Amino acid sequence: MYSFSYFKENDQQALLDFIDEHPFAFVTGSFLNGTQVATQIPLLLVERNGELFLQGHMMRNTDHHKAFEENPNALLVFTGPNCYVSASWYSNPQSGSTWNYMSVHIAGTVNWMSDQELVNFMRKLTLKYEKGDTQSATIYDNLPEDYVGKMMSAIVGFEIKANHIENVFKLSQNRDEESYDNIISKLQNIGGDSASIANEMIKRKHAVFQQDGIEHPNN
Repeated sequence: MYSFSYFKENDQQALLDFIDEHPFAFVTGSFLNGTQVATQIPLLLVERNGELFLQGHMMRNTDHHKAFEENPNALLVFTGPNCYVSASWYSNPQSGSTWNYMSVHIAGTVNWMSDQELVNFMRKLTLKYEKGDTQSATIYDNLPEDYVGKMMSAIVGFEIKANHIENVFKLSQNRDEESYDNIISKLQNIGGDSASIANEMIKRKHAVFQQDGIEHPNN
């Protein structure tokens, strides 16, 4: 991971909020022979006794299920908006262009849920994304019994304790204020993910420039 102190988010709650807002994680692992597997799975964030856990489910007998049966070590990657940043927007454009992005990596081991734990998880998952609507026809408790029976036999639930958490919130913190402001303006004009990155930069500007005189290498 791109590891510079000025690209790190040190607020634990901000990291938890980021995970909650971007729950569709890239989950990677490997068989014992080194063959790698990857899938993308929506995950629920759970805190218990001051520890962080991620819960999800996957299809049985897929490559990732079989890999995690052999080797429970997993890496979860949560990503947010990202965008190109042209060096032509800097006060001194004689340097390389770059990419701004936000990402949280969590390493841990996969533990499989019991049947009842999977039921409890599916209740939470469906209700969360149906915005708490207990009348929704698609939450777990309102699905037809025969459908639930077939669905639940085809999936397996898992929980991963967050043993190690890293992050990169690369948002031009290493630029001078003139460049920083110009990057924001350019990204806002582009829109989409670029504008989302600009909004993050605006929220963080005061913290970035509150300590005058600190110089960072340009990257």
